[in-house]
Amino acid sequence: MNALRVENLTKKYPRFTMDGVSLTLERGRIMGLIGKNGAGKTTALKAILHLISPDGGRIEILGLPCPERELECRQKLGVVLGGIDFYRDKKLSAITNVTRRFYREWDEAAYRRYLEEFALDPDKRVRELSAGMRVKYLIALALSHGARLFLFDEPTSGLDPVSRDELLELFRALTAGGERSILFSTHVTSDLDRCADDVAYLRGGRLLACGEKAEFIRSFRHLRTPEDRDELSLEEIMVRAERRSVHV
Repeated sequence: MNALRVENLTKKYPRFTMDGVSLTLERGRIMGLIGKNGAGKTTALKAILHLISPDGGRIEILGLPCPERELECRQKLGVVLGGIDFYRDKKLSAITNVTRRFYREWDEAAYRRYLEEFALDPDKRVRELSAGMRVKYLIALALSHGARLFLFDEPTSGLDPVSRDELLELFRALTAGGERSILFSTHVTSDLDRCADDVAYLRGGRLLACGEKAEFIRSFRHLRTPEDRDELSLEEIMVRAERRSVHV
């Protein structure tokens, strides 16, 4: 059973169309979603979550069709879209008290354990947490209700190098057992060099390429110049593909 399967996902706006995006994320793997601003990364994530209604396509989350079985799907999802700034003055304990009510399999002992592991004080207010700690809090919530698929939108954006390193290590630890999977969008392609198993590249609302990271990189060898002795980095691939408007 795949963690996520997206087939021909389409969403039309007056000035933008996400057209026929298909990808598959296997269990226990991390997929990075790259593309410049406006490429459709956030649109794709919101469509998968049914925060916006797609105009076409099919989505399966952990083998369940969504939105047909949306409530069941959400029980196994951990989501970080833009942080939790709208609760800036709330204590973590207050947010948790509301959150736990929505999940049938909430594990209070696990929640306490993750608070300790991530050095989170439940009496702290959101505004008192760093950006990295806010992401860790949302991950702690997700782990406490047995999430198996994590969807993150720019989770390392704005983090200092130490916090980014800690978060990437956490991502690898989350998927190490083969039961949890992560799909996350990012502009920081060096993060994917370190932790991603697979890469999907959106450009202009279309999926330019998707696959296992090493194979993905090899598929862009045509962008290399005579001066390049090694394989291109993900950043070099993205910059050269965007500049040359290469179609693969």
